[in-house]
Amino acid sequence: MYTNPMSRNKKIPKFGSEDEEREFWAAHNSTEYVDWEKAKRVILPELKPSLKTISLRLPESMLEELKLLAHKRDVPYQSLLKIFLSERIREELKAS
Repeated sequence: MYTNPMSRNKKIPKFGSEDEEREFWAAHNSTEYVDWEKAKRVILPELKPSLKTISLRLPESMLEELKLLAHKRDVPYQSLLKIFLSERIREELKAS
């Protein structure tokens, strides 16, 4: 790697795989490689978020109430749960 005298940013290396790139960025600060002042926001409408399956233990009564609420809104209960979690996470992040 070398420093580009025109941009003052280090050159981003070529990566052989996504794992190699992930390891690199986990160990390096992007501000040394990217001029974020010149960055432009983009919208990627076709991008689907990565999903991770988890196991969650809920009281049966809570699950039944969730299913009832979901049925009233005509949405799957797992989708409603994600909506509720997302809303609460946003609230908590705003408060901090």
